[in-house]
Amino acid sequence: MAALGLNHYNIRAPRELLEKLRDFYCETVGLRVGARPAFRSHGYWLYAGDRDVLHLTQTREGETREISVTPTFDHVAFTCENFASMHATLIAARIKHEVDAVPGNGPRQIFFRDPAGNGVELSFEAES
Repeated sequence: MAALGLNHYNIRAPRELLEKLRDFYCETVGLRVGARPAFRSHGYWLYAGDRDVLHLTQTREGETREISVTPTFDHVAFTCENFASMHATLIAARIKHEVDAVPGNGPRQIFFRDPAGNGVELSFEAES
């Protein structure tokens, strides 16, 4: 048995932050809100093309998350197109970011943080 690929990742947050995350990932990263089953919790499924890749779920009243180990999650990466347009969007939104490239003619990368502090990478083919 082997994993076939990444299905999605989920961010749980209080309602106000959840709305900020939805807007950020749609307006800045270019995902879009799409179909989501009628779960009991409030939330959104955000799509890249025809795939739901990010699930946003509202935390329950009084829910807290306890981290008992040093966090190891660094960032999530999205394959993107049109580097210049995305870079201009981040500059216009005054989002602090870093631009890098994988050595040896690899993809160009932009790194930044979402409103909850999660790391985000946008990866662009070398020629884009």
